Amino acid sequence: MTPRVPLTGTATEGDAMSKETAVYTHGHHESVLRSHTWRTAANSAAYLLGSLKPHMTILDIGCGPGTITADLAQLVPDGRVTGVDQAPGILDQARATAAERGLTNVEFGVADVHALDYPDGSFDVVHAHQVLQHVGDPVRALREMYRVTKPGGIVAARDGDYSGMVWYPRMPGMDDWLDLYLRVARANGGEPDAGRRLKSWALQAGFTDIASSSSNWCFATAEERAWWSGLWADRTLASAYAERATQGGHATEDQLRAVSEAWREWGQQEDAWFSCLHGEILCRKPA
Repeated sequence: MTPRVPLTGTATEGDAMSKETAVYTHGHHESVLRSHTWRTAANSAAYLLGSLKPHMTILDIGCGPGTITADLAQLVPDGRVTGVDQAPGILDQARATAAERGLTNVEFGVADVHALDYPDGSFDVVHAHQVLQHVGDPVRALREMYRVTKPGGIVAARDGDYSGMVWYPRMPGMDDWLDLYLRVARANGGEPDAGRRLKSWALQAGFTDIASSSSNWCFATAEERAWWSGLWADRTLASAYAERATQGGHATEDQLRAVSEAWREWGQQEDAWFSCLHGEILCRKPA
């Protein structure tokens, strides 16, 4: 099979239109990294793991603190993993994560998914977790991911879908949180309901061999509820997301405090339950 549109070229072509235009909503406050460092290949990339082989080379886009990247490196001991992120500051933590595990087959660098500085066909797998929801042009990003994938290789992406998240019990303050988050994320140039759009974006990018799936994170035990509600309560008040909410005129500080308290109140309910929907795609490049 061949793609519907040309997916070739170099990262230097059309740089003016390829550079990132969106602003990363969350930033790297401790309350954000609390969840990012919890992520593993098992709980965040299970849909991809069955396709991995020990010799593969992998590009992990938007690697953040590197926990998924390090897991992938352990799964391809005869291959190599390159983790990249647009924020240089977080890469020191990613390098420390790899060093703590004694990994020698992983490296890290700065990159923009719209303009990857790698030759065509460089990697067996190009992976992005929770990235396409935050970029200005996800279709172009997928075309770049395709470009640097080897013939026969895989482009893999998984993204949350905020409007598809569900929780119990229903509380007005939690509904306010979702409404606020959707507005802030879209004002920053991203699409918080990315999960349901991944297949559509892949088709627009020209992919024809697409396997689509979904999975979820679920927080229901007392420990899970306390952790999930606590990090969102803190994130609502102290992260870059909080600053963008107030500076963009989306919420006042009093409104943010009310949302934060709603999170804490929800987390204290014995019957509380929260499910985070994620969309997933595995796109095979023709051999």
